[in-house]
Amino acid sequence: MNPAPSNPDRILVVDDEPEIVALVAYHLAKAGYRVSTASSGQDALELARRDRPSLIVLDLMLPGMSGFDVLEQLRADDSTRDMAVLMLTARREEPDRIRGLSLGADDYLTKPFSPAELVLRVAAILRRTGNTVPTSADALVIGPLQIDRAAMTVRVNGEHVELTPTEFKLLLTLAERRGRVQGRGHLLETVWEAAPDIQTRTVDMHVQRLRTKLGSAGELIETVRGFGYRLRATASRAG
Repeated sequence: MNPAPSNPDRILVVDDEPEIVALVAYHLAKAGYRVSTASSGQDALELARRDRPSLIVLDLMLPGMSGFDVLEQLRADDSTRDMAVLMLTARREEPDRIRGLSLGADDYLTKPFSPAELVLRVAAILRRTGNTVPTSADALVIGPLQIDRAAMTVRVNGEHVELTPTEFKLLLTLAERRGRVQGRGHLLETVWEAAPDIQTRTVDMHVQRLRTKLGSAGELIETVRGFGYRLRATASRAG
């Protein structure tokens, strides 16, 4: 039986260094990709089988199971054998590169790396393998917040946030007009398609829930007393 087709714009980033994961996820999301992450080989295999990513950015040095082991298992499994793989590692030795490519990696990038080069290599691999390269027009990135208009998904620091359709529409309305104050009446008309003079408390309750779900990114939504709300164009600086 043929596996279900993969989501053409999903990238799985596998690395046990949180800083590297955050850096790679941020730049891929900014380029318009949907990003999921894993910190171990076993988690990577499970996510690959479940989510069917178009491409996996795979670190070589992983706890318990090396990137080579993960790559071998991916290529041995009918449901994952056709997934593109970009190996990302601190190992610069030629034998490691040769082994990775011989096991079926589509490309090999060594650390430290340029985020711009990584994004370009991902796009090139997806073109070669026939997968669709997403347009950044579908993606909004504001600090740790990543909004995919087409897929109606939201991520904070690369982690998926489950929102209701109304919460997503409210967040998108604020994000598309970021930096500008949105009155409660305007939000009621735009998000709920309701008359601006009824149930303005509805907006307040939804904003409160939205802030809670967004966690640290919830602070981007500012209350403008006596008028409405505004989504900051950039995250605030510490200190």
